[in-house]
Amino acid sequence: MAMSFDVSGNKKKKLGELLCEKSYLEDSGLQVALAEQKVQHRQLGQILLDLGYITPAQLNEALALQVGIERVDLSSLSVGSDVIGLVPAELVSKHNVLPLQRENGRLAIAMTDPFQPEVIEDLRLVTGCSVERYYADPTEMEHAIMRFYGSNVARMLDNLVPADQRAEDDQLDNGDYSAAKLHELARQPSLVNLVNLIILEAIDARASDIHIEPFEHEVRIKYRVDGILIEKTPSSKRLQAAIASRIKIMADMNIAERFVPQDGHIEFMGKNGRVDIRVSTIPTVFGESVELRLLDRTASLIGLPDLGMNETTLKGFMKCLQKTHGIVLVTGPTGCGKTTTLYAALKTIYSPGVKMITIEDPVEYQLEGINQMPVNSKRGLTFATGLRHILRHDPDIVMVGEIRDRETANIAIRAALTGHLVFSTLHTNDAPGAVTRLLDMGVEPFLLASSLEAVLGERLVRKICQHCKEPYQPDENLIKNLNGSANITKGTTFYHGVGCNECEQTGMSGRLGIFEMLRITVKLRELIASRPTTEQIIKAAPADHISMVHDGIGKVLAGLTTPEEVFRVAKTITEED
Repeated sequence: MAMSFDVSGNKKKKLGELLCEKSYLEDSGLQVALAEQKVQHRQLGQILLDLGYITPAQLNEALALQVGIERVDLSSLSVGSDVIGLVPAELVSKHNVLPLQRENGRLAIAMTDPFQPEVIEDLRLVTGCSVERYYADPTEMEHAIMRFYGSNVARMLDNLVPADQRAEDDQLDNGDYSAAKLHELARQPSLVNLVNLIILEAIDARASDIHIEPFEHEVRIKYRVDGILIEKTPSSKRLQAAIASRIKIMADMNIAERFVPQDGHIEFMGKNGRVDIRVSTIPTVFGESVELRLLDRTASLIGLPDLGMNETTLKGFMKCLQKTHGIVLVTGPTGCGKTTTLYAALKTIYSPGVKMITIEDPVEYQLEGINQMPVNSKRGLTFATGLRHILRHDPDIVMVGEIRDRETANIAIRAALTGHLVFSTLHTNDAPGAVTRLLDMGVEPFLLASSLEAVLGERLVRKICQHCKEPYQPDENLIKNLNGSANITKGTTFYHGVGCNECEQTGMSGRLGIFEMLRITVKLRELIASRPTTEQIIKAAPADHISMVHDGIGKVLAGLTTPEEVFRVAKTITEED
């Protein structure tokens, strides 16, 4: 283990002096606190806290320096698994501590508050070692705990199953415990803490999904970050049933039923507020596979100008939002940002003088001033039935989460023809494909031609990490493909990310959209009435129609993303023989 310490002979300095040196406190504030201390005869640190001049973390750091407790840098720390295993995950999470090194019966412990004798005593009793304190920054501590006690801690919790029972468990079919045993395992404090840490680590990594997948000899845990699956350290096979059962208890699902798919919901309190989690389980050959979709309610909704549309596309889309009737579609595969775009659109045009109602499956974010209805298929509330009832509530603008069938499509189009502005999404590869998809569903061509106003196709590409961005030379074949879609001048500089701690060594951080806007002109309306092919629609598209690939290339040339990322998402590269 390599540790970096910072202590600079501060034992003789006074607390106020140290706080001022750290720029945590202004001299005028110190004088006020000192005057208050003469009257109240209380500790200076507590007075400063009560006055709101400093934070508890700043006080702990200054006190540690004052008494000579060394500060440890956790940002690039390496700790052996044998040391990590000495302190239970629940104790680490509860007291914000981290074991660093064990040597000659002494255990070095990093603490954000090293002035808690009861915590030190707990650590001594649990580990059997005398404790040597070090101070650590709270933010560094948070990341370090996630790194060492996140999904990686799973492999160290085998002791949840007693050793004398493991041989028996090995003969069980995928942890085929009784319901009572599953409840017992799922309520073990270490197991509870493990599942919480898995979720917290995923939230901290900005993951949209957590996948817990059982295989013959292990349980794999994966996070989907910026659309890409990142595999974490596998969990012990013996914990498979306990992990799945714990999540099912949290989601109010049937813990005893393991052979049919189930759906549930968890309201989880993250460090910044509530996170809604949709849970789905399916039976597999090696046990239940669990998928958790994270919907962070504390994340702010993205504004329309921040989605990544180029000037032409944004201007055209804004014109569609000003219409009083018609249907506007957003298309693309699952997880490409369609709902985010529609939310941004509704937020842009919201006015107290306009009645807006949505029907969604599920309601992902709550929009101020807008009536939102969740689909409930178990009780017969589908998109089609919900939309029928919405139209009786005199709305001006309606959003339908997704057009899945002919009935929903027909109701949405007739609503658009009767004076309503309707927004919805459709699963197609590109914007022109939406027209042929609706015609294939059985929508009458003349109705579609009269009601459709625009189709916006979109994908999400990962952005280059700004902390490790640098120029590079892409593969020559990529440049040839780029030259086929845009004019690349000689000497054009391309960028990529080399990988750093900020982006988990991926070189990418965050995502933005690439878009394809298809406005329905008079020429296109006439063509739609004759049941055209996708190729015919593309040829008849207006001059401002820009393909998603072309839009992506513009973002490559602007240094926002890479050619590899655009082609990965848009799937435009064709392998040459």
